[in-house]
Amino acid sequence: MQFNNLFSILPAAVLALFGCVLLLLRFDSSRPYLIFLAFAELLAAIGLWRQTDFLGFTGFRGAILIDPFGIAFNAICLVAGLICAVGAYRYMEREDEDHPEFYGLILLAQSGMYLMNSGTELITVFIGLEITAVSFYSLTGFLRSNPRSSEAALKYLLLGAFSSGLLLYGFSILYGLSGSTHYLNIASMLATRNSRDPLILMAILPIVLGLLFKIAAAPLHMWAPDAYEGAPTPVTAYLATASKAAGFALLLRLILGPLHDLRPAWEGLITFAAIASLTVGNLAAITQSSTKRLLAYSSIGHVGYILLGLVAGNKTGIEAMLLYLLVYTLMTTGAFLLLSALDREGVTDFRGLLYRHPGVALLMILLLLSLAGLPPTAGFVAKYMIFLSLVQARQYWVAVIAALYVAVSLYYYFRIIREMLHNPDDSPATLTISTGWRAAVGLTAILSLGLGLNPEPVLAWARSALR
Repeated sequence: MQFNNLFSILPAAVLALFGCVLLLLRFDSSRPYLIFLAFAELLAAIGLWRQTDFLGFTGFRGAILIDPFGIAFNAICLVAGLICAVGAYRYMEREDEDHPEFYGLILLAQSGMYLMNSGTELITVFIGLEITAVSFYSLTGFLRSNPRSSEAALKYLLLGAFSSGLLLYGFSILYGLSGSTHYLNIASMLATRNSRDPLILMAILPIVLGLLFKIAAAPLHMWAPDAYEGAPTPVTAYLATASKAAGFALLLRLILGPLHDLRPAWEGLITFAAIASLTVGNLAAITQSSTKRLLAYSSIGHVGYILLGLVAGNKTGIEAMLLYLLVYTLMTTGAFLLLSALDREGVTDFRGLLYRHPGVALLMILLLLSLAGLPPTAGFVAKYMIFLSLVQARQYWVAVIAALYVAVSLYYYFRIIREMLHNPDDSPATLTISTGWRAAVGLTAILSLGLGLNPEPVLAWARSALR
């Protein structure tokens, strides 16, 4: 039993241990911190790989479950964390904030995400969620000399505490109704009650609202643009991808588990959040002059597309959500890391980039095309799977609305591409590029194209994660 307990949290324990050690290290250069983080990620990945031979194992009396679903989401978080850390190396040096705490907090956030992705008990997932949230509050405000960073961290903290309170309130009602915090026991209890029971609605509403906040879905997205803009750009990439993936993992665990038979109670709210996210994210992105805020609002729009998989509610829809999250992680991480190499963040600061740095410009164009969902990129495959699930579920009107917003997104993504094609101005933005940055951004761009040309491996991976 002790082996099961330890083995079930092995990747999280490794990440937490190395994260705590990083908080104590001091070197003249920040390179050893990055190497230390990469080693921790490698060990955690090995632990995750070994867990594939022990599917079905549980730890801590069923609080942690080793299954393909959790392994898949943890893999997404590991990839996002490593790429963001590698791409952040020169950026943090440029900002004179290359401290070991930065890399330690990345690992601690990942340890919390592991509990969210693999947890099957309310207290366990809430602890994981708070570990993740506190780490991100600190990372968002990491640029101590930048007032915008401190302001963003404070807003994120205050609104994050409110959403955590909502979640905890809903969890407490579920516990009061079932007398247990384990998903299986809660599911057994809820199966005997009417979905329109006021107590059930009182539990589901704050839980779903709290999780919609965590994934930055409208209308609970207010914190995201300010937090994304004020945070260090590599942190923005990490927050916009890994944090969302863990939030969706928790949402899917609950909705496909204890709350599965109560679809009438949450379906309308999820549908409204999906359409609202598409509307707010895409329309607000049109008016942005800051590339960082533009990508922040576009990420809200992508949350809407991912939620449409739940609106469809069929097997294709859930597979499409997992596929979309992986593709979204790659293309969004690459786009934000590319933005981090510029010393300015305005849309017009991309002017003439194709003439001055053609390689970098082509990478950005490829990532933007994938974000827009154009063939032959992976973004197109992800959106196609979402639309396919909606058509199979006969949600034609939702599919039409989503397709219209694809057209809207083309406008603001091509604004950036158009600036790249213009003649360069007299005061171009400078680029801060490292070897690690080239590897990280190049990998995201290559995968965004490669998975579009040959999507079958990732489709098979999504299917296996949900078997």
